[in-house]
Amino acid sequence: MLSTVRGLMAAVIALAATTAAASELRSDASMITGSVTSQPIGHYEFCQRHADDCAVRSKAAPAPKLTPHGWDVVREINSRVNLSIVAMTDQEIYGKEEVWEYPKDAGDCEDFVLEKRKLLMEKGFSAADLLITVVRKPDGEGHAVLTMRTSEGDYVLDNLSADVKLWTDTPYTFLKRQASFSAGRWVTIENGNVVVVGALR
Repeated sequence: MLSTVRGLMAAVIALAATTAAASELRSDASMITGSVTSQPIGHYEFCQRHADDCAVRSKAAPAPKLTPHGWDVVREINSRVNLSIVAMTDQEIYGKEEVWEYPKDAGDCEDFVLEKRKLLMEKGFSAADLLITVVRKPDGEGHAVLTMRTSEGDYVLDNLSADVKLWTDTPYTFLKRQASFSAGRWVTIENGNVVVVGALR
């Protein structure tokens, strides 16, 4: 009898530990957003030129579960845009800094993001789940990526990587992103300094 009780207690403890680990994994898999914050000047000026793109409002909804086909579409678009757009600075293209625009054949990081977001929305993805995100690279330089909300966590499409990665598998510090409820608003990222060991390799 005593051995049975001990066995049951061990099973309960193991289950609790597994549940806690899974809960921690789930909480880290998605960014925790905070209050509304300042809109990057480049995005503000982009919204002046493309008002319809920034007028999209969305109701709160759970992040979607992607099908295998959905993942194929995401990876194909990430790869296609990365390979078809030549990376150049705004200074080189426009003669000034911080110009966010849909690229023709060249662009900087924000332009890659805008193009991927547009193409994915044309495939049926919701604007609420495709969020322009400002990060800081390990060297301190600012950078922009596209965050994709899914039921498995937040994934990053990045012009500096051929792979679509869970956000915690990148080496970045996440600062702020578009609000999922409004394409023209931005929110802080409260757990933006979460970095897994694998991202540092």
